[in-house]
Amino acid sequence: MGNYKKEIAIIIPALDPDNRMVSLVRELREAEYENIILVDDGSTREKRRYFQICKEEYGCKIIRHVVNFGKGIAIKSAFNYILESCPDICGAVTVDCDGQHIVKDIDTCAKLTYENPDKLTLGCRRFDNSEIPLRSRFGNILTRQVIRLLCGIHVSDTQTGLRGLPIPLIAKYFANTKGERFEYEMNMLIEAREHMIPVQEFPIETIYLEENESSHFNPFLDSIRIYKVFLKFLLSSLSSFLIDIALFSLLGIILRPWIPENIIIFKGFIFGGSLLTLLRTVISRLASSLFNFFMNKKQVFKNDSHSPVIVVRYYILCIIQLILSWLLVEHFLGFITYRTIRKCIIDTLLFAVSFQIQREWVFVKSQMPKHDNLS
Repeated sequence: MGNYKKEIAIIIPALDPDNRMVSLVRELREAEYENIILVDDGSTREKRRYFQICKEEYGCKIIRHVVNFGKGIAIKSAFNYILESCPDICGAVTVDCDGQHIVKDIDTCAKLTYENPDKLTLGCRRFDNSEIPLRSRFGNILTRQVIRLLCGIHVSDTQTGLRGLPIPLIAKYFANTKGERFEYEMNMLIEAREHMIPVQEFPIETIYLEENESSHFNPFLDSIRIYKVFLKFLLSSLSSFLIDIALFSLLGIILRPWIPENIIIFKGFIFGGSLLTLLRTVISRLASSLFNFFMNKKQVFKNDSHSPVIVVRYYILCIIQLILSWLLVEHFLGFITYRTIRKCIIDTLLFAVSFQIQREWVFVKSQMPKHDNLS
């Protein structure tokens, strides 16, 4: 068995670092890590001296970007260097440069990465500490809930910078994962779920220096970049929803002169919905469902299976949702005069439930990634 401190590279992306990066590198060298890669992501000339110190005194490899490309690009630059020039490296650990990660936790991450060459390892912070800055605590809790709701990803720290990545996973997946800045870390989690890569997480010490003022994370701009990741999950359903509503409204205009809104009576049973509403709901939902099925299968859930079971499951859900939509439009929110408005409200609620069912049952892959919590 080899020495993980020789075979695991430490990657530190940095923009305008200070002496804390030098201290971190010194401690890593004292801990006998031999492969430390620093990525200068467009730092000013004044700040470049810290990289020079690390190179001259501790033998670090320096990758320099003339301009700031973003954290995602910086990490992928290090990945490409390792894949092209370091055949003896079996994995990498990404570390923030501002002193938030202590060597003890970095060492744990490196060891777990070395021992688990098929897993993505996350060093996760605890967010129940009142000393954590509000923007970090609120931002992570919000993102964690959103990614759990929309993507089915259950991790306790979605934005941790301490991650262990084995070389086979880097070469096959993560070196090509989309994302230039902080959204790359979110895309990495989505990539892991889509390709059924097991995720293991372990608790780390949470350190915030000077209220995390050195962080280059912009709460507004970078949050927009992160949440843009979720647009593909919403676009298909929103497009289908608009097709459904447009057809429902158009059919009402076309068919109302020909089909009166009479109560449906079948074999002596009186149904509480009008025939016109039923026809409008069925036709509009069939058209929108065909569009939604193919978009969700190919673009959203990326399911390449040709099994007819998926179609059967989808239309079982579709029929149930159709019936619920029809009945609720007729009998719920009666204080709203226009059926189209009632339908918008009701179908929005049904959409949230439908998305979860499609993700977890209709388009679920044969084997889901394993998640290990080592706390």
